Amino acid sequence: MSEMVRGVTRRSALRLAAAFLVSPVYPTWADTPRILVHKDPNCTCCAGWVRHLEGAGFVVTAVETADLQPVKARLGVPADLAACHTAEADGYVLEGHVPAVAVRRLLKKRPTATGLAVPGMPVGSPGMEGGAPKPYDVVLFGPSGQQTFMRFLGVDVIG
Repeated sequence: MSEMVRGVTRRSALRLAAAFLVSPVYPTWADTPRILVHKDPNCTCCAGWVRHLEGAGFVVTAVETADLQPVKARLGVPADLAACHTAEADGYVLEGHVPAVAVRRLLKKRPTATGLAVPGMPVGSPGMEGGAPKPYDVVLFGPSGQQTFMRFLGVDVIG
């Protein structure tokens, strides 16, 4: 037997196993839903939004698709809320430049809805930095209609 194997006793192995079972520390990714982003391969603002989500701790997979209309149709994104990228997160749809704070609130509260959208490409929203930020709404949408979920100025919550 090797030196390492001889040094492990049944008692030390049981202590190690018990420590793992009662330890409050576990990978943060275990609580973080994965986000699948469908984006145009030539869109730089979409890549900026992906970096924003990753910076907020989300695990993101980006799939580049030149024609996003079939994705939007399959996921039920209303035409008036359509933006430049569409994502899927834990059973919800995210359309456009939705701030990570709004995504976390959606996933915590779990309202009956299809998802969240930021229509258009508001200056100052995640991925659209570079100018004076403009206020914008994050819209909750689904079978029962649309309503404002949160309001932002840049990435700051204002309502």
